[in-house]
Amino acid sequence: MKLPFSLFLALRYLKPKRTFVSIITLVSVLGVTLGVTVLILVISVMTGFDRELRQKAIDFDAHILVGTEDVLRDWRDLTVKIRNTPGVVATAPFIQGPVIVEYQNRRLAPMIRGIDPAEEEKVIPLQKFVKQGKLDLEGDSTVVGVELARKLMVTVGDKIIVYSPGNLGQILDNIKKLENKNGAEEKQAIDQLREVVLPKELTVTGIFETGHYLHDSEFLLVPIYVGQELYGLGDALHGITVRTDNPYGAAAVKSAIEQFLQPPEYAQTWIEMNNQYFEAVRLERTVMFFLLFFIVVVAAFGIMNTLITVTVQKTREIGIMKAIGANVWQIVWVFLGQGMVVGLFGTLTGLGLGMTLIRFRNEFSHWLANTMHIEVFPRQIYQFSQIPAEVVPRDVAIICVSAFVICSFAALIPAYFAARLDPVKALRYE
Repeated sequence: MKLPFSLFLALRYLKPKRTFVSIITLVSVLGVTLGVTVLILVISVMTGFDRELRQKAIDFDAHILVGTEDVLRDWRDLTVKIRNTPGVVATAPFIQGPVIVEYQNRRLAPMIRGIDPAEEEKVIPLQKFVKQGKLDLEGDSTVVGVELARKLMVTVGDKIIVYSPGNLGQILDNIKKLENKNGAEEKQAIDQLREVVLPKELTVTGIFETGHYLHDSEFLLVPIYVGQELYGLGDALHGITVRTDNPYGAAAVKSAIEQFLQPPEYAQTWIEMNNQYFEAVRLERTVMFFLLFFIVVVAAFGIMNTLITVTVQKTREIGIMKAIGANVWQIVWVFLGQGMVVGLFGTLTGLGLGMTLIRFRNEFSHWLANTMHIEVFPRQIYQFSQIPAEVVPRDVAIICVSAFVICSFAALIPAYFAARLDPVKALRYE
């Protein structure tokens, strides 16, 4: 196949030879490959991390949470107003707060979420997360997260004891009264104190798994009346969860709901509740992109160094080509073509390697953990059971095009100086 003069010479100069220049060329290609691979892999994982974080938040947290600094007492009238708000699909009451859970001398301090299963299912599809047992919250029962169940070593049918810190103030008051009493009054005060500290025994009827480590390790679901008893709320609530017709349009619905609220009552969207996580991921993704892009820049300097060395070695050939009539742009394209071929080959191999690593990311992570005991994605830290990833064609295109353009620009500088050589000076000392 006949090739253009400039491309023919560029490919000929790139043929492997046992020279220092060939080694530098190989290192340059490897640098571009690694730069593109790492960029595609990291950006895809960070994008997938952000997507999964948002999806887990939507799945287990309501689109809008209506609460107060104390407790909601007139919550039934407020619920009717919220349900009549445009964009609201469903509402559900809830109790949420820290407790102490004990099972066979193992104690943890997770969060309870007191719910009405029939109403809560309209807001959050909890049923799909139940992996063992069933979502049965009739009587004194509970459904616990899979990681919490593992830490406590409980299974379906076991009974756990729950202590609530919600009545801590009442306990301290009774202790003070006890110190100042004696005889019959002391016995009566002790009986009252025993009633206050009496724990709740709950039967585990199910185990749920959301895939979000924080939810799976920190929450147990209980009937709403159990939550009210543990916190001594009577008929009051901690808040109301709201489901909207569009989770990403929750801000507009929140503004409409706020018209019914009186301070210290407030409303929060799921984005506001998890904003610190989303902002952290966004910032880290941006910073990682710019930091890792310097790998490609370093590889581009390697290409520039290679071509500068080639132009010095090929001074005589450049002089001959110009003497027989080669114009400036033909010489430029000889060396520019070398840089573009190196950049293109490095970008394509980096693209292929990056996509392969994304495809087998979890298998590779498990292999590292099992054989070399290197945990690259600790679930306890990142709160996901697997490494998430999402390939966005736009991001991949930006990475590949940018890498190719930088490599080509790095080749343009030595190519321009090679084309500016005077043929008489180039041949004088040959």
